Amino acid sequence: MNKHRLPDVTVAQLEYLLAVDQAPTWAAAAKSLGVSQSALSQGLAELQRRIGLPLFSRDGRKKVPLPEAQDVIEHARRVISQTSDLSIWAESIRSGIAGNLRVGLIDAAAVDHFGKDLRLFRQSRLGLELRISVGPSSQLLSALETGDLDLAICVKPPHNQFTTIPLITEDLCIYSPPEMKDPLKNEWGPWVSFPVGSFTRQLIGAALASEGRSFNVVAESHQPEVLREMVLLGMGWAVLPRIQAERAPAPLRPIKSEPLLQRQLVAATRMMGAQNPAATALIDLIKSRTQS
Repeated sequence: MNKHRLPDVTVAQLEYLLAVDQAPTWAAAAKSLGVSQSALSQGLAELQRRIGLPLFSRDGRKKVPLPEAQDVIEHARRVISQTSDLSIWAESIRSGIAGNLRVGLIDAAAVDHFGKDLRLFRQSRLGLELRISVGPSSQLLSALETGDLDLAICVKPPHNQFTTIPLITEDLCIYSPPEMKDPLKNEWGPWVSFPVGSFTRQLIGAALASEGRSFNVVAESHQPEVLREMVLLGMGWAVLPRIQAERAPAPLRPIKSEPLLQRQLVAATRMMGAQNPAATALIDLIKSRTQS
């Protein structure tokens, strides 16, 4: 282990040395740095003191580099170059064009609403490693809370432990099996729906209760496409996002033209801790499109 104490040399002092080496005069060097000649002279004097070697000799009124200065100049050139690389890298991280971003989305957000935005975002940030997870809202928010995700795009949670930004509002309609005639004249249900703990299921239960309807769930799935197939098979009724239930080639028809309820999709981040700049950039991109 090297026990020699390293000299306390600053990047600015090394910049002074490079400027003097590259400029025709000290006055020109000081001007290129935006400092006075006095500040330049003092900075280089301090550099010599800290490394413990003279770097310049006098030739009349001029200070000229000693041969020993060339090794220090080469070292300064490497340090300044690497420090510049570090600065560029840090700026790319701060601006969200490099680094890592872990995003979780519910299926409707990933497939139906924001797939184009994700592609554009990824194409514009080739230096960024973008990782995507798709799952139910509660699962995504748990991963966000534990630090496994930087951003969750999901149904607005019923609690306020996250910072949420509204993105879009979805219509959810009531669908009955196709073979049922005049569904409005029949008792509604039984139901196929999202599992217990689903935010959307809680919204559906509350909306049906406000209509004075029972909510007897006989089958469950996190995937709207599976629930749609259950309705087509005649297993039960469902309340589903219109964009997913009415997709070809086997679209369902709602029993009423107006939706039973609406749900809000939000961008959720942790309240505490630093925000990932890339997450902010992605949210801004989505908002710019949805609000245009």
